[in-house]
Amino acid sequence: MLQDAIGFFTDETHILSGMSVACGTAGCAVTALGGVADAAGTPLSEDSIFDLASLTKLMTGMLVLRLREEGLLALDAPVTRYAPQFAALGQVTVEQVLGFQPGLVTPERVDAQPDAAQARRMLFAIRPVPLGEGRAYSDMHAMVLRYVAEGAAGEGYMPLLRRHILAPLGMNSTFCRVPDGLRGRCVHYEREHRIERENWILREGPAPGVPHDPKARLLNPDGDECPGHAGLFSTRGDMVRFCQGVLRGDVLPRRVLREMARNRTGRPLPGGGWTQHLGWQCFVKHPEQYHSEIPVYEGPEAFGCAGFTGNHLSIDPERGIFALYLGNRVLNRLTVLLPEPGRSLTDYGLNSDGSGSLRWTDGERVWSSVGYVHQKDAHFHNEVAAVLSAL
Repeated sequence: MLQDAIGFFTDETHILSGMSVACGTAGCAVTALGGVADAAGTPLSEDSIFDLASLTKLMTGMLVLRLREEGLLALDAPVTRYAPQFAALGQVTVEQVLGFQPGLVTPERVDAQPDAAQARRMLFAIRPVPLGEGRAYSDMHAMVLRYVAEGAAGEGYMPLLRRHILAPLGMNSTFCRVPDGLRGRCVHYEREHRIERENWILREGPAPGVPHDPKARLLNPDGDECPGHAGLFSTRGDMVRFCQGVLRGDVLPRRVLREMARNRTGRPLPGGGWTQHLGWQCFVKHPEQYHSEIPVYEGPEAFGCAGFTGNHLSIDPERGIFALYLGNRVLNRLTVLLPEPGRSLTDYGLNSDGSGSLRWTDGERVWSSVGYVHQKDAHFHNEVAAVLSAL
């Protein structure tokens, strides 16, 4: 069943160049994979190493909560107690940052700075703003939490993550800096195509084992310091160990997982629609399934996260199940299409759902992963639901 989903994404629609997936319970996992790892057509393998992208945020949030459980930090304390670099966050608590409350903005874009030192200075100048009615989800909160964790424990992010989460779960193939000898196993995320109004942009690189996220690359030029919001790499096997460890209670107690999954930002809007439904560094169940990162077969205590490179992870401790989707929607793909005024996706030759292909400026035919998130319910989660029902 899972192989059918892989075939849809990699062979039928070409939305993804490859994907490696799993679902199951604390004691059982069903897995499948297919597609390629690079432009040369190297098949994905069981030990392929993926860029986790924003799944890193979930690790960061859980690390902060582990430190809370060990008495090393208080969620109601101001950020500046542990990270005085953030002078404007003296009235913002750690819990508010965990829950994407309030909004956090920098004077200029972090990834527009000339070097890591200037990018850090820009990050430390971050200030709170009201959430408003737009997008609450942001990279900035996890970037702050990285420094909160380090300040509270007096230790670097990666040693903390290794000691509190990775090592106890046997996640020996999860890295911030992928060892040189393992980079041949890394999935490639090069030749990303984007159309932003009248600008047709081709992004070459990054090299295998280097984060796709531009802020993570800039803030961590040597690869040794994870910035908290992105930058981790892992295998499907390690991520299954993570999901199963969470379900067993090896990472956080069940009462804390319930707190994580409580909606902190979602509310109906006066003119119709909803704001995003977010918990502590995770997505939580949304009233309208179309807008939900949590699949329909998972319940109100489920939480999850997604990554721009093509990942999904969701865990339901109440029902004892998880779903994991490591994909590559970047490799020689159109990832973003913001049409010019008066034009739609179909005017560029794509299907109305964002799938299909178009002719690039050099004449190359490029497959599209635009809007791929809305394909997951019908073509991945339905298959997962069938597998889980048979366990």
